[in-house]
Amino acid sequence: MKEIMRKLLLELLKDSKRSDRDLARKLMVSQATVSRTRHRLFKDGWIKEFTVIPDFFRMGYTIMAISFVKTRLGAEISKRAREYVSQHSNIIFMSRAEGMGRNGLMISLHRDYAEYTDFLSDLLTYWGDDIEQRDDILVSLKGPFVRPFSLSYLAKQEET
Repeated sequence: MKEIMRKLLLELLKDSKRSDRDLARKLMVSQATVSRTRHRLFKDGWIKEFTVIPDFFRMGYTIMAISFVKTRLGAEISKRAREYVSQHSNIIFMSRAEGMGRNGLMISLHRDYAEYTDFLSDLLTYWGDDIEQRDDILVSLKGPFVRPFSLSYLAKQEET
């Protein structure tokens, strides 16, 4: 990765809504260089998307569920997982994983405990015997948090 790409990526991690003009001043390059570099970061896959990190609690979500599962792996499971996720917009992350005797991880948001239990019932109905074990950690989104979720911490770490 070129140095200008790295520096721009770090600045965007801190605040992705900054203008190209402001970023150009910070990086001491032209605005056109920032625009080209931002486009390149997208094209090369360094940036997947620009989005906001909202206050989930203010959006009405009170629970974040982090689920660790042991499933029967295979191409069929991967295909079914993609289908399942496409039907549940409250699942914000799902992936294969390793550790604690589990091979999958899912993070989902829920408005309240009743919604979470409905979600869990649907999950178990859909997956049936394909889920051998499951452990969940429920996190209150009301806070307080030791460190709120943000990607800006990565930029600070990279700079030191």
